[in-house]
Order: sequence, then C-alpha cells, then structure tokens
Amino acid sequence: MNVLLVVLAIVVALVIFTIVTYNSLVSLRNRIENAWAQIDVQLKRRYDLIPNLVETVKGYASHEKETLEAVIQARNMAVSAQGPHDQAQAENMLTGALKSIFALSEAYPDLKANQGFLQLQEELTGTEGRIAYARQFYNDSVYKYNTKIQSFPAVILAGMFRFTEREYFEVDDESRGPVNVQF
Repeated sequence: MNVLLVVLAIVVALVIFTIVTYNSLVSLRNRIENAWAQIDVQLKRRYDLIPNLVETVKGYASHEKETLEAVIQARNMAVSAQGPHDQAQAENMLTGALKSIFALSEAYPDLKANQGFLQLQEELTGTEGRIAYARQFYNDSVYKYNTKIQSFPAVILAGMFRFTEREYFEVDDESRGPVNVQF
C-alpha cells in the first residue's frame, strides 16, 4: 500500500511538472509572438510615414530622384520581408536610405525649415525609439524562451513537443550611426 502511494505521488508529481513546464513554454512562445506583433505595428507606422516624407522632400529636391527612389525601394523591401533575419536586413537598408534623405535636408535649407518635414522627422524619430524598445522586449522574450527550452529538464519536454529556438531581431549598428553629409 505504501509503495503504491509513493508510485502514485511520483506519477502525480511528474504530471504536474509536465503540465507546468509545457504551459510555461507555451506562455513564453506566445510572449515572443506578441512581441513580434508589437515590432510589426511600429514598423508599419514607420512605413506609413515614409511616403509622406518622400513627397515632402520631392517638393524641395526633385532632382534628387536617385535618393528618393532608393528610399522607396528600401521601404518596399522592408514591407515584404519575412522573419527576424530578413526583416533586420531590410531595416538596415531602409535606415541607411532614410539617413540619406535627412542628409538632403542639410543641403536644402528651405526643406530643413519646412514644418511638415520637421514634423515627419520628429514622428520618425519617435517611431524609431518605439521600434528600439519593441525590439529589446522581443529579444528579451527570445532570450528567456531559448534559455528555457535549452535548460534541463525542460529541454526534454521542449524536444518532445517540438519547441524550437527563435531568432533574435538584430540590426546592424553601423546603419544607425551618424549621417555623413558632404557637399
């Protein structure tokens, strides 16, 4: 009778452990999905601001067609990117293209003084901050999740239920550096 109770207690403990561990893995995975959705919201806001910025710049620097086309092309690539790795590469290109547009404002004082341009620049700057925060939250969530699925004993359940590692959303720090303006 005592042996049966001990075996039953061990089985119940294993079932409870399995349920708790599985639920924590699901929770972490869902947190990553939510964090990615938050990044997506901020990126879409950024993408929506870019056409207005391009139109504003066109009015003052219409002969800078190459720069404007590069921004539009980078935006389109970023919109269609899938997954953290591709998205990060597209964002690096877009950030570089946007830097060239803001460098144009140095060459065109009227553009630099334009209220619409200044407002768009401020909105983009705010959006960049929100993207950075969302990216940090996403990467923190990925770190917790990846650590959990690699740690014993959760690694056993993670393998059984096919929880796989997630990618970090890493952008190139060089693309976020200062703009070089040359005349």
